[in-house]
Amino acid sequence: MPEAGTGAVPDRDGGAARFVSGSILRHVVVMSATGSVGLMAIFAVDLLSLFYVSKLGDPALTAAVGFASIVQFFAIAFNIGLMIAAGALVSRAIGANDPADARRIATSVTVHCVIASALLAAFLLAVLDPLLSAIGAEGHTLDVARRYLWISLPSNLLLGPGMLFTGLLRAVGAAREAMYVTLGGAVITVFVDPLLIFGLGLGVDGAALAVCVARVTFVAVGWVGVRRYRLLEAPRLTAVLGDLPLVTRIAGPAVLTNLAPSIASAFVAHALSGFGPPAIAGNVVIERLAPVAFCGLFAMSGSIGPILGQNWGAGRFDRMRGVLRVGAAVTALYVVVVWLLLALARAPLAGAFELQGVAADLFAFFCLVSGPVWFFNGLLFLANAAFNNLGFPFLSTLLNWGRATVGTVPPALLGAAWYGPEGVIAGTGLGSIAFGVAGLALAFRTVGRLERGMSLAAGPAPEPPSADAAVQAAPASGMIAVAGKANVEAGTG
Repeated sequence: MPEAGTGAVPDRDGGAARFVSGSILRHVVVMSATGSVGLMAIFAVDLLSLFYVSKLGDPALTAAVGFASIVQFFAIAFNIGLMIAAGALVSRAIGANDPADARRIATSVTVHCVIASALLAAFLLAVLDPLLSAIGAEGHTLDVARRYLWISLPSNLLLGPGMLFTGLLRAVGAAREAMYVTLGGAVITVFVDPLLIFGLGLGVDGAALAVCVARVTFVAVGWVGVRRYRLLEAPRLTAVLGDLPLVTRIAGPAVLTNLAPSIASAFVAHALSGFGPPAIAGNVVIERLAPVAFCGLFAMSGSIGPILGQNWGAGRFDRMRGVLRVGAAVTALYVVVVWLLLALARAPLAGAFELQGVAADLFAFFCLVSGPVWFFNGLLFLANAAFNNLGFPFLSTLLNWGRATVGTVPPALLGAAWYGPEGVIAGTGLGSIAFGVAGLALAFRTVGRLERGMSLAAGPAPEPPSADAAVQAAPASGMIAVAGKANVEAGTG
């Protein structure tokens, strides 16, 4: 195995920047498909774990796992932010043919990630009881959720680097190796989950322990991949500290962006808690099933970042616009297929998870209305990937927080008052239309703005931007004003 920190960052196709030529559709589909396999594996195992918990016969246990998952995602949002920063910076350095810069940044972000993951887990454990109570957990449900998190949250120290490694691997176009990280953890968990839950009789505690086992696998497989591609070197204190502002300029807004869905999810859980544990249980199944069903949208938004980053580093703005167009078309086709499958399978799925009454009705309603909502969610994911990788991360923050506040709270409250639990789900989906359209339009405008800026700055023969130069916070311009206005006027996300 090659030593970390030596030689150029290799590429199996023979060039460091593989996305600056060839079929855009092929790049998007291949990267998204391989990402989908890994994501579907981890989400499916998560869903399978919930399936096992539902077979314990107590809706309060299912609700407890749901509340615990909301808290877990606060930690995951921070991990995603660092993963986005690493992928954006490393892919730009590779696109600009600077492998030494790529290794330095990858190493610095890894150190940042380990420290942040540990501090965040400690903080969440310190505020666990008031946090769970604020989102609606009480009584036996609160006790179970608390115990689940005391077992699983410390393993965020492993999950953070594991997720980061997938971002680094995708940045060099190693989609298959990135897939192996999540796929490996998922395969291990398939066997460990039922063994701990039923075989050893640990119940929900067994599900929490299985989460820890999966995260050990993530970081182990990811470490093998990043060493194989020589993405890390021995950390240097001066580099780690010097790169911190560079990483923070992307990671900070990306964390805020990814916290927005957590806030929205927590509010939805709080709104549904007024309808009792069955409504919460139905929503928990929805939140676990939706990532499995629509994992292709998550994978595509994560995969097009490196494609955009490399083409920006190479100054190929025509291909960047092509990536956005192809991404929107693939999103539409994917959602139509999944929507049809969910609508046809809604009754068998509800029965499989022991959903009855209010829970079953809520789940069936979601299956029937999920298509349009998730299409526009997909457009917003696409726009987020563009903003985060093109130096305008605060646009993602503004759009996602507008969706999580203006687009979630008022319509969810009105929906709950007028139509009950189904009204909560419908209300939170309405704003996705406005924010999806606004996000994609702003993404195209961002590409055009960058192209005009490079032409004016560099003349007729612009040099590709370096990774450092490529990472600038969004300027206080009309684009920010437009995004802010869209947040005020639009709805959810």
